Amino acid sequence: MAIEDPRVAAALQKLPDGTVKQRNMLTGTEVWTVPGRGHRPLTVPTSQPHPLERTKHRKYCAFCTDRYLETPPEKSRIVRESDGTWRQIDGISARAIHDTIAEFRRIPNLYEIVSYNYWRLNHGHEPTTAQRQRLAEYLSQPEGYDHVLRVVRARLAAYGMSTEDIATISETDLLGEATGFFCGGHDVIVGRRHYVHGATMDDQLASAGTLSVEEHRQYIAYTARSIGDLYDLNPAVMYVAAFQNWLKPAGASFDHLHKQLVAIDEMPVQIQDELNRLRKNPQIYEQILRVCATRGLLVARNENAVAMAGIGHRYPTLAVWPLGPAVNPWEAEPEVVRDVSDLLHALHAATGSQVPCNEEWYHRPNSVTSNMRWRILLKWRISTLAGFEGGTRIYLNSIDPWGVHDRVLPKLHELRDSGAISDMQLGGEVRVDPVDLGANR
Repeated sequence: MAIEDPRVAAALQKLPDGTVKQRNMLTGTEVWTVPGRGHRPLTVPTSQPHPLERTKHRKYCAFCTDRYLETPPEKSRIVRESDGTWRQIDGISARAIHDTIAEFRRIPNLYEIVSYNYWRLNHGHEPTTAQRQRLAEYLSQPEGYDHVLRVVRARLAAYGMSTEDIATISETDLLGEATGFFCGGHDVIVGRRHYVHGATMDDQLASAGTLSVEEHRQYIAYTARSIGDLYDLNPAVMYVAAFQNWLKPAGASFDHLHKQLVAIDEMPVQIQDELNRLRKNPQIYEQILRVCATRGLLVARNENAVAMAGIGHRYPTLAVWPLGPAVNPWEAEPEVVRDVSDLLHALHAATGSQVPCNEEWYHRPNSVTSNMRWRILLKWRISTLAGFEGGTRIYLNSIDPWGVHDRVLPKLHELRDSGAISDMQLGGEVRVDPVDLGANR
């Protein structure tokens, strides 16, 4: 369908006074960028950085490597062998937890959004035989038994229970609170480093963009597999939300790199809306890609994926789309996951570790047969929603898609030239046709 079609043309318009109006074709969200508001820096100056305390090395927060036992028993970890190969270890014991260094860990979230009790009481969820065995084996070792009790007590204290009240609870009852650690549906994928290697100041945080290309590939592939695993949690799972909050203004509890995966028992409103629009307009993804390709918004591409400035988002946004037929992340070929990772890694590196941002994954729910496309959005959380947005549902985004494109592209060239990101086509080198999305029928 030609770009002159009204539905497509309305996606991105620049008015004579310079105002840019956007409408997200997948959500209907309306966004304006008005002249004069897009030149502010992405980051807000912080207080003077302080030297790192070497005595706290590897134990800056509960996600750090010397504090493994402050988080619930991990489900698995990714380790790098001395020969450079990577290996996943499942169900490690508390006794062996420090025998290897985890590059990435998959652990239950101590403060679940959707709790084990939610699944148990509303859907009759119970541990599988294998999960019961894993629980029994973990508790059979004194180190595991003590670990579980300590974490349960810490959670109860965080919920506001006094030390005296916690002391009145029997160990049997405390252990009963730990069942969800072994069969819950809210996991966290945690990176190894809190600060970059060799950091001396406390503003040198290890963000996704500071990982090596290969480290980020492992991180993304591990996340993709874990999303697929959570669909097997319970027959009532309708969707698995996957996201990354980086820095406190973006909702992070710790300034330590991690993604969150949450199984839920409803189809999210956003996904329902997208599926409805896709049913009415099966060419919607091709149309979005055509707008980006013809309006100068393509940022980068490699063999199997493309990155572009997003249209119609509340915050300045970059998007990574796999090319080829629609596929879910845990089902995609390794080379597709690799290429998605490389573009996403490049966008994080170009954004920088000081910019609060959310990484949001979208995919086709397991119960759906339509060709909804997997994609990842990187949103810069550099503004605060206010009364105008609340009263009108028209959102003011300080940087329009062209501004996002123009800000990120020079940094990508610099990073590519230095070898910090993988080789890829950038800016004017990028050529993408909607047919590259494959048979989306």
